[in-house]
Amino acid sequence: MNQKVIFPFTAIVGQERMMRGLILNAVDPRIGGVLIRGERGTAKSTAARALAALLPPMAVVKDCRFGCDPLKPTTWCTECQERFVQGEDPLPVETKATPFVNLPVSATEDRVVGTLDIERAIQKGERHFEPGVLASANRGLLYIDEVNLLDDHVVDILLDSAAMGVNVVEREGISFSHPARFILVGTMNPEEGDLRPQLLDRFAFSVEIRGILDKAQRVEIMRRNIAFETDPERFREQFMPQELELSGKIEHARHLVENVSYTQRDLLVIADLTSSMEVDGHRSDLVILKGARAQAAFDGRDHITSTDIALAAELALPHRVKAGPFRKSESGMETLNSKIADLKMQTTLVETQDERTQEDEQDSDESKKKVTPREM
Repeated sequence: MNQKVIFPFTAIVGQERMMRGLILNAVDPRIGGVLIRGERGTAKSTAARALAALLPPMAVVKDCRFGCDPLKPTTWCTECQERFVQGEDPLPVETKATPFVNLPVSATEDRVVGTLDIERAIQKGERHFEPGVLASANRGLLYIDEVNLLDDHVVDILLDSAAMGVNVVEREGISFSHPARFILVGTMNPEEGDLRPQLLDRFAFSVEIRGILDKAQRVEIMRRNIAFETDPERFREQFMPQELELSGKIEHARHLVENVSYTQRDLLVIADLTSSMEVDGHRSDLVILKGARAQAAFDGRDHITSTDIALAAELALPHRVKAGPFRKSESGMETLNSKIADLKMQTTLVETQDERTQEDEQDSDESKKKVTPREM
């Protein structure tokens, strides 16, 4: 049976901030997910599915129900650990596509985390675990449409798992654990109600998107959608070079992100930004640092810049900016945008200074080469 063709990620027109939020979470899922808020018909679900489709295939432990990473034994599920102890060394490996899991709004806690068969354990002394959504989504993308309509308790569980990277189920003294590291993408239409502030803060990134007003871009959206509906295979083939290039950049960035360095000054810049915006707690500081490192890795650098911090702040702070009691948070957003612009300018000034220094050094070297002993 032919696999359904997914609209290419690189064929989506506009919505750059949403795309960046998704890409950075793909580089480092530990960032903690992205919430996309916007009106209908703005490519929210299309972008999430398209991202999962372009991610590189992954190596998994063969016959593992949770897709454990064979290179990270400390994250293995209970079953893989037992297989290893019983003599399977090394565990066999196979390759599979990055999973995309769509969580229904009606999902219950048991459906999400999985269930332990207590009766079977008591009667037969066997531990039997029935995997849930978190097992299916491990090392993939978990997509929740209309996340604001999902039960708050279930949202809490999902966000906890996304932050910890593991799902632990305990019943009557019996426990089972498996890795649950995934890219969490939630979408919602604010007109249908918002998330509670406590849950909103738990999403690392938040992006507000609207329909594009530029006429040329709207025309391009129509043209591309008609072309895709007419011949999906041919349309995807046209964008395959861009898809492969982006997939390769994400894979390279995943290997690089752990080695991206930052300075004490970078940490002070982040702390100054969050404290000046009176952001509660410290989650935003950590999210900005992780986002900045992912941005640097995606750009192929081994250190972060003020621009990386600014780009991460654009995604991490808008939903955390406080609003006054009698007004909306426009003035807060204006202050944030001004500070972000200043950070970007700092990087530009540093880069300009570095270029001038390099030019001066080159000019100095050239002048030294031209000086020759006077002929006698």
